[in-house]
Amino acid sequence: MQRIMLKSKIHRATVTGLELDYEGSVAIDPILLEAADILPGEQVQVLNLNNGERFITYAILGKRGTGQMMLNGPAARLAYKGDIIIVAAYALLADDEAKAHKARVVKVDAKNRITKVVRK
Repeated sequence: MQRIMLKSKIHRATVTGLELDYEGSVAIDPILLEAADILPGEQVQVLNLNNGERFITYAILGKRGTGQMMLNGPAARLAYKGDIIIVAAYALLADDEAKAHKARVVKVDAKNRITKVVRK
Protein backbone atom coordinates (compact mmCIF):
# COMPACT_ATOMS: atom_id res chain seq x y z
CA MET A 1 0.00 0.00 0.00
CA GLN A 2 1.10 3.56 -0.64
CA ARG A 3 -0.11 6.67 1.14
CA ILE A 4 -0.08 10.32 0.21
CA MET A 5 1.55 12.07 3.15
CA LEU A 6 2.34 15.67 4.00
CA LYS A 7 6.01 16.08 3.07
CA SER A 8 6.50 19.68 4.12
CA LYS A 9 4.76 22.98 4.57
CA ILE A 10 5.37 26.67 5.00
CA HIS A 11 3.02 27.55 7.83
CA ARG A 12 1.14 30.87 8.14
CA ALA A 13 2.98 32.80 5.43
CA THR A 14 1.75 36.23 4.39
CA VAL A 15 0.81 36.87 0.75
CA THR A 16 3.14 39.64 -0.44
CA GLY A 17 1.74 40.20 -3.92
CA LEU A 18 -0.62 39.15 -6.69
CA GLU A 19 0.07 39.04 -10.44
CA LEU A 20 -2.96 38.11 -12.52
CA ASP A 21 -1.22 38.33 -15.91
CA TYR A 22 0.92 35.23 -15.47
CA GLU A 23 0.48 31.59 -16.47
CA GLY A 24 -0.03 30.51 -12.89
CA SER A 25 2.02 29.53 -9.87
CA VAL A 26 3.18 30.78 -6.50
CA ALA A 27 6.53 32.62 -6.40
CA ILE A 28 8.29 31.84 -3.12
CA ASP A 29 11.52 33.17 -1.66
CA PRO A 30 14.13 30.44 -2.34
CA ILE A 31 15.18 30.53 1.32
CA LEU A 32 11.69 29.30 2.25
CA LEU A 33 11.63 26.71 -0.55
CA GLU A 34 14.97 25.27 0.59
CA ALA A 35 13.91 25.16 4.24
CA ALA A 36 10.70 23.33 3.27
CA ASP A 37 12.43 21.05 0.74
CA ILE A 38 10.12 22.22 -2.06
CA LEU A 39 11.60 22.32 -5.56
CA PRO A 40 10.78 24.83 -8.31
CA GLY A 41 8.02 23.27 -10.39
CA GLU A 42 6.83 21.02 -7.56
CA GLN A 43 3.08 20.78 -7.04
CA VAL A 44 1.85 22.51 -3.92
CA GLN A 45 -1.51 23.07 -2.30
CA VAL A 46 -2.22 26.57 -1.03
CA LEU A 47 -4.65 26.98 1.86
CA ASN A 48 -5.93 30.50 2.51
CA LEU A 49 -6.76 30.99 6.18
CA ASN A 50 -8.57 34.27 5.51
CA ASN A 51 -11.21 33.01 3.09
CA GLY A 52 -11.02 29.21 3.16
CA GLU A 53 -9.87 28.85 -0.47
CA ARG A 54 -7.81 25.74 -1.22
CA PHE A 55 -6.09 25.33 -4.58
CA ILE A 56 -3.30 23.43 -6.27
CA THR A 57 -0.54 25.11 -8.24
CA TYR A 58 3.25 24.81 -8.51
CA ALA A 59 6.12 26.61 -6.84
CA ILE A 60 8.52 28.90 -8.69
CA LEU A 61 11.56 30.79 -7.49
CA GLY A 62 10.81 34.20 -6.06
CA LYS A 63 13.33 36.83 -5.04
CA ARG A 64 15.87 35.51 -2.52
CA GLY A 65 15.87 37.14 0.90
CA THR A 66 12.66 39.12 0.36
CA GLY A 67 10.11 36.82 2.01
CA GLN A 68 8.24 36.83 -1.29
CA MET A 69 5.02 34.81 -1.39
CA MET A 70 3.29 35.97 -4.57
CA LEU A 71 0.28 34.32 -6.14
CA ASN A 72 0.24 34.42 -9.94
CA GLY A 73 -2.32 33.77 -12.66
CA PRO A 74 -5.73 32.42 -11.62
CA ALA A 75 -4.50 31.95 -8.03
CA ALA A 76 -4.22 35.75 -7.77
CA ARG A 77 -8.03 35.86 -7.68
CA LEU A 78 -8.17 33.60 -4.61
CA ALA A 79 -6.40 35.85 -2.10
CA TYR A 80 -5.59 39.41 -1.16
CA LYS A 81 -2.20 40.85 -0.33
CA GLY A 82 -1.74 40.32 3.40
CA ASP A 83 -3.79 37.09 3.57
CA ILE A 84 -2.30 34.29 5.66
CA ILE A 85 -1.67 31.03 3.78
CA ILE A 86 -0.20 27.59 4.23
CA VAL A 87 1.80 26.11 1.35
CA ALA A 88 1.84 22.30 1.55
CA ALA A 89 3.71 19.68 -0.47
CA TYR A 90 2.94 15.97 -0.39
CA ALA A 91 4.81 12.72 -1.11
CA LEU A 92 3.69 9.24 -2.04
CA LEU A 93 5.24 6.86 0.50
CA ALA A 94 5.20 3.12 1.01
CA ASP A 95 3.21 2.08 4.07
CA ASP A 96 6.30 1.35 6.20
CA GLU A 97 7.89 4.70 5.20
CA ALA A 98 4.66 6.56 5.92
CA LYS A 99 4.48 5.20 9.46
CA ALA A 100 7.93 6.59 10.29
CA HIS A 101 7.66 9.81 8.27
CA LYS A 102 7.71 13.22 9.94
CA ALA A 103 6.77 16.24 7.86
CA ARG A 104 9.02 19.30 7.78
CA VAL A 105 7.16 22.39 9.02
CA VAL A 106 8.64 25.82 8.33
CA LYS A 107 7.13 28.45 10.61
CA VAL A 108 7.46 32.09 9.63
CA ASP A 109 6.75 35.52 11.09
CA ALA A 110 4.58 38.28 9.55
CA LYS A 111 7.39 39.15 7.09
CA ASN A 112 7.87 35.50 6.04
CA ARG A 113 11.16 35.17 7.89
CA ILE A 114 11.83 31.69 9.27
CA THR A 115 11.25 31.45 13.01
CA LYS A 116 11.44 27.68 13.39
CA VAL A 117 11.77 24.47 11.38
CA VAL A 118 10.34 21.37 13.04
CA ARG A 119 9.49 17.78 12.14
CA LYS A 120 5.97 16.62 12.97
